[in-house]
Amino acid sequence: MAAIWRSRHSRKFLQSSPSLSSSLSPFFPLSNPNPIPKPNPNPTSSPIKSFERTYFDYQFSRENLSCFSRENFKFGQCGSICRFGAGISTSSSGVAEKDDEDRGRDDGGGERPKVQDLSWIDLYLPKQARPYARLARLDKPIGTWLLAWPCMWSITLAANPGHFPDIKMLALFGTGALLLRGAGCTINDLLDQDIDPKVERTKLRPIASGILTPFQGLSFLGFQLLLGLGILLQLNNYSRILGASSLLLVFSYPLMKRLTFWPQAYLGLTFNWGALLGWSAVRGSLDPAIVFPLYISGVCWTLVYDTIYAHQDKEDDLKVGVKSTALRFGDSTKEWLSGFGIACISSLALSGFNADLGWPYYVALMAASGHLTWQIWTVDLSCRADCNRKFVSNKWFGAILFGGILLGKLSS
Repeated sequence: MAAIWRSRHSRKFLQSSPSLSSSLSPFFPLSNPNPIPKPNPNPTSSPIKSFERTYFDYQFSRENLSCFSRENFKFGQCGSICRFGAGISTSSSGVAEKDDEDRGRDDGGGERPKVQDLSWIDLYLPKQARPYARLARLDKPIGTWLLAWPCMWSITLAANPGHFPDIKMLALFGTGALLLRGAGCTINDLLDQDIDPKVERTKLRPIASGILTPFQGLSFLGFQLLLGLGILLQLNNYSRILGASSLLLVFSYPLMKRLTFWPQAYLGLTFNWGALLGWSAVRGSLDPAIVFPLYISGVCWTLVYDTIYAHQDKEDDLKVGVKSTALRFGDSTKEWLSGFGIACISSLALSGFNADLGWPYYVALMAASGHLTWQIWTVDLSCRADCNRKFVSNKWFGAILFGGILLGKLSS
């Protein structure tokens, strides 16, 4: 009876306020599109309060309604009202995952379909381009950052003492990281088109969901590789050969989770190739005493962040039969990650020492070490959302280290 009383009062309020009724109609359409105003039978009762108690007890106010402005919506500030009204979630990074209870069940306990996150792709790109942008993960830039940082470290290390790094090289490698990361994601989705539909986190990817055909994905891959070739040809001959050799790792990585429990180590070899390539692009050769410890540190860093990332999918991985370090380490994950973290920081210290970096580098290295320790010992490996948050935070680890190398080079 109380629900019926609230519903009647809220409808009377909406009928007496045509402007508010029309503004809310896209979200809560009324049964009568042209209501006839009626007086409030209970003048002592606030129609606003009656309306606020209706529609699942969601508290609307002038501030709530204002969050639907384009500016707030663009930056993901509409928060819970967007999820309530449209059944979607937004985030500035585009990679936030919901907990299982939030995204896998409705209010009655039954299964509900997963909804694609809304991002800048949906707001600004033409409809025909959106699946390709999602295939390249343009709405999830964290992968590009993780691929670009080792390149930036190496280019900055290769600069002359007291000088800034080559800006042109930084721009080239930043663009190359965006293209190569997109190509790698496309290769991964093409090879995993039989697995992705069975995994909660990946079943809405363009090829897995059938939005794009494998031929369209293959054509898009060729386009990305062609653009990447244009970047590579602007480097010296030594770097062209070194860069082209990384394609073997890029194409074979998606198969590793079918063959070994260490695909994260193989990803480390792939994602940190820029630690070698950045130096050679500036110097025309490699200095093993500097770049090899840098490369090893990057591999260990990848083992940390990608093992945390893999814990999001461990239940699905068991079902479909793929392997990961998350399954290999199990309850000992944090102990393993601590070892990789120590190896990462030690290798970075050795690389900086051999490069004669100044004291600011070691201050930044201490800060980066603290960030890595925070990740490992505070992550809740049973919570998908927290695993994702810690994974995404690694862009700041890379930024701290880049700042330290830059200041250390300028002060040397």
